[in-house]
Amino acid sequence: MLVRRTTLLLLSSLALAGAALPGRAADAPLKVVASFSILGDMVRQIGGAHVELATLVGPDGDAHMFEPTPADAEKLASARLLVVNGLGFESWLPRLVEAAGFAGTTVVASEGAQLRSLDEAEEHDHAEDGHHHHGHHDPHAWQDLANGVTYARNIGQALAETDPAHAEDYRRAAEAYASRLQELDAKVRAEIAAIPPGRRKVVTSHDAFGYFGDVYGITFIAPVGRSTEAEPSAFDVARIIDQIRQENISAVFVESIANTRMIEQIAQETGATIGGALYSDALTGPEGDAPTYEMMFTWNVRQLTQAMAGS
Repeated sequence: MLVRRTTLLLLSSLALAGAALPGRAADAPLKVVASFSILGDMVRQIGGAHVELATLVGPDGDAHMFEPTPADAEKLASARLLVVNGLGFESWLPRLVEAAGFAGTTVVASEGAQLRSLDEAEEHDHAEDGHHHHGHHDPHAWQDLANGVTYARNIGQALAETDPAHAEDYRRAAEAYASRLQELDAKVRAEIAAIPPGRRKVVTSHDAFGYFGDVYGITFIAPVGRSTEAEPSAFDVARIIDQIRQENISAVFVESIANTRMIEQIAQETGATIGGALYSDALTGPEGDAPTYEMMFTWNVRQLTQAMAGS
């Protein structure tokens, strides 16, 4: 408790120092903070040169395990717009906002998205496991590209309202981006539809693909919950191994920010092939497989369809 209070005071003092900086010049870019890398990419795609972007949980970062630093409070203190996912995904964020004394506008990118509810059993399990609890809805709504369109339009509207001088540029960029996501959505549906329904089953290390599975017709089986903080029990792993054998599931996947040991154990005991890494909660750096939201989807679909087709 003493450590947390000391950290909060340090974050607050640095944030106040940042807030004392001069206001935004007329031709200066709009200072925007995004909570994690996927939202950061969306802001970059829509805001372009009009925006000075800081992303709190950067490429390859785990938003579930993130611990803010004084530098994060400084970034937030001087920002005019904060872009968040909401739905309980950024459980650490309210404390940071308070410490930073953030006085700008917060946009919840998932507002208006088609949400996937958690049933009572799932909610109880996550509340009782002592780990990160997301609440009544699965927060990984960006794993449905139609929701990605909603995110893009929400971000575009927030940028336009915060920076009216460039409002038309933001709206035009948001619509162009939304159109690309709609085209990608149609392509994803076609590619997965080509796989026989009986083969559309895979095992992943982190239960972050519920939206993807529901919308695109894949059954994702995961022994870990929606937070990477959770640890599967021996019973969970044994149940998954039995299911793989009974249903002849041919591939298991390691989610990019998850521990690989569990998946390696499952593959060794079942003979299933370990597929390429899937990206759910974080993008990669510029040289990686998934440096943008669109490339993340393209990469994931390629890995999944190759494994499900047996190629």
